[in-house]
Amino acid sequence: MPLGPTLYIGLKNVIMRHDLKKKPEAMSEAFPHLIFNNFKTPLGIRLKKILQHLFPTPKFESKRVITFSNKNDLISFRHHTYEKLDYKTVNLNEIGPRFEMKAYQISLGTLIQSEAQKEWILRPYMNTASK
Repeated sequence: MPLGPTLYIGLKNVIMRHDLKKKPEAMSEAFPHLIFNNFKTPLGIRLKKILQHLFPTPKFESKRVITFSNKNDLISFRHHTYEKLDYKTVNLNEIGPRFEMKAYQISLGTLIQSEAQKEWILRPYMNTASK
Protein backbone atom coordinates (compact mmCIF):
# COMPACT_ATOMS: atom_id res chain seq x y z
CA MET A 1 0.00 0.00 0.00
CA PRO A 2 1.27 3.53 -0.65
CA LEU A 3 1.15 4.55 3.02
CA GLY A 4 1.50 1.17 4.66
CA PRO A 5 1.18 -1.22 6.39
CA THR A 6 4.16 -3.26 5.20
CA LEU A 7 4.09 -7.02 5.66
CA TYR A 8 7.42 -8.86 5.73
CA ILE A 9 7.18 -12.55 4.83
CA GLY A 10 9.50 -15.43 4.05
CA LEU A 11 8.67 -17.95 1.31
CA LYS A 12 9.22 -21.72 1.52
CA ASN A 13 8.58 -24.66 -0.82
CA VAL A 14 8.09 -22.46 -3.88
CA ILE A 15 6.87 -24.27 -6.99
CA MET A 16 6.49 -22.06 -10.05
CA ARG A 17 3.89 -22.49 -12.78
CA HIS A 18 6.25 -24.14 -15.25
CA ASP A 19 7.44 -26.67 -12.62
CA LEU A 20 3.99 -28.23 -12.13
CA LYS A 21 3.58 -31.80 -13.38
CA LYS A 22 0.43 -30.97 -15.32
CA LYS A 23 1.09 -28.07 -17.64
CA PRO A 24 -1.27 -25.22 -16.68
CA GLU A 25 -3.59 -23.56 -19.14
CA ALA A 26 -3.16 -19.96 -20.20
CA MET A 27 -3.45 -17.50 -17.30
CA SER A 28 -6.79 -15.76 -17.11
CA GLU A 29 -6.68 -12.03 -16.46
CA ALA A 30 -9.95 -12.07 -14.49
CA PHE A 31 -9.70 -10.91 -10.90
CA PRO A 32 -9.57 -13.91 -8.52
CA HIS A 33 -11.95 -14.88 -5.76
CA LEU A 34 -10.12 -15.19 -2.42
CA ILE A 35 -10.58 -17.97 0.14
CA PHE A 36 -9.12 -17.56 3.63
CA ASN A 37 -8.98 -20.60 5.90
CA ASN A 38 -8.24 -20.46 9.66
CA PHE A 39 -7.53 -16.72 10.09
CA LYS A 40 -9.41 -16.36 13.40
CA THR A 41 -6.90 -14.82 15.85
CA PRO A 42 -6.41 -11.03 16.01
CA LEU A 43 -3.10 -11.40 14.13
CA GLY A 44 -4.78 -13.70 11.60
CA ILE A 45 -7.52 -11.15 10.99
CA ARG A 46 -4.88 -8.44 10.46
CA LEU A 47 -2.95 -10.62 7.99
CA LYS A 48 -6.19 -11.44 6.19
CA LYS A 49 -6.99 -7.73 5.77
CA ILE A 50 -3.50 -6.99 4.39
CA LEU A 51 -3.60 -9.90 1.92
CA GLN A 52 -7.19 -9.16 0.94
CA HIS A 53 -6.37 -5.60 -0.10
CA LEU A 54 -3.65 -6.76 -2.52
CA PHE A 55 -6.33 -8.01 -4.93
CA PRO A 56 -9.18 -6.10 -6.61
CA THR A 57 -12.80 -7.14 -6.18
CA PRO A 58 -13.66 -9.96 -8.60
CA LYS A 59 -16.70 -10.17 -10.83
CA PHE A 60 -19.21 -12.89 -10.12
CA GLU A 61 -18.34 -14.74 -13.34
CA SER A 62 -14.63 -15.06 -12.51
CA LYS A 63 -13.35 -18.65 -12.53
CA ARG A 64 -10.05 -17.97 -10.71
CA VAL A 65 -9.61 -18.83 -7.04
CA ILE A 66 -6.71 -18.04 -4.72
CA THR A 67 -6.62 -19.87 -1.40
CA PHE A 68 -4.71 -18.78 1.70
CA SER A 69 -4.75 -21.51 4.34
CA ASN A 70 -3.19 -20.92 7.76
CA LYS A 71 -1.81 -23.90 9.66
CA ASN A 72 0.63 -23.40 12.57
CA ASP A 73 1.44 -19.84 11.40
CA LEU A 74 2.49 -21.11 7.98
CA ILE A 75 0.22 -19.72 5.25
CA SER A 76 -0.21 -21.96 2.20
CA PHE A 77 -0.90 -20.20 -1.10
CA ARG A 78 -2.69 -22.08 -3.89
CA HIS A 79 -3.96 -20.77 -7.23
CA HIS A 80 -6.74 -22.60 -9.10
CA THR A 81 -9.36 -22.23 -11.79
CA TYR A 82 -12.62 -24.07 -11.45
CA GLU A 83 -15.20 -25.44 -13.81
CA LYS A 84 -18.68 -26.31 -12.61
CA LEU A 85 -19.73 -29.58 -14.25
CA ASP A 86 -23.17 -29.88 -12.69
CA TYR A 87 -24.89 -28.63 -9.54
CA LYS A 88 -22.85 -30.99 -7.30
CA THR A 89 -19.53 -31.38 -9.10
CA VAL A 90 -16.70 -28.86 -9.45
CA ASN A 91 -13.45 -29.52 -11.31
CA LEU A 92 -10.36 -27.71 -9.89
CA ASN A 93 -7.29 -27.09 -12.05
CA GLU A 94 -4.15 -25.85 -10.32
CA ILE A 95 -2.48 -23.15 -12.41
CA GLY A 96 0.30 -22.23 -9.97
CA PRO A 97 2.39 -20.94 -8.39
CA ARG A 98 2.28 -22.73 -5.06
CA PHE A 99 4.20 -21.80 -1.89
CA GLU A 100 4.11 -21.36 1.88
CA MET A 101 4.53 -17.97 3.57
CA LYS A 102 5.73 -17.19 7.09
CA ALA A 103 5.04 -13.65 8.31
CA TYR A 104 7.74 -12.21 10.53
CA GLN A 105 6.96 -8.48 10.81
CA ILE A 106 4.21 -5.92 10.23
CA SER A 107 5.18 -2.25 10.26
CA LEU A 108 2.78 0.67 9.99
CA GLY A 109 4.84 2.60 7.44
CA THR A 110 6.36 1.89 4.04
CA LEU A 111 9.70 0.29 3.14
CA ILE A 112 11.33 3.71 2.85
CA GLN A 113 10.29 4.77 6.37
CA SER A 114 12.86 3.08 8.59
CA GLU A 115 11.47 4.80 11.69
CA ALA A 116 7.95 3.39 11.13
CA GLN A 117 6.28 1.85 14.16
CA LYS A 118 6.42 -1.95 14.28
CA GLU A 119 2.93 -3.34 14.83
CA TRP A 120 4.02 -6.96 15.23
CA ILE A 121 7.34 -8.84 15.16
CA LEU A 122 7.86 -12.62 15.29
CA ARG A 123 10.07 -13.49 18.25
CA PRO A 124 10.13 -17.29 18.41
CA TYR A 125 12.77 -17.58 21.18
CA MET A 126 11.52 -14.77 23.43
CA ASN A 127 10.31 -16.81 26.43
CA THR A 128 12.62 -19.83 26.36
CA ALA A 129 15.05 -18.68 29.09
CA SER A 130 12.72 -19.70 31.93
CA LYS A 131 12.39 -23.26 30.59
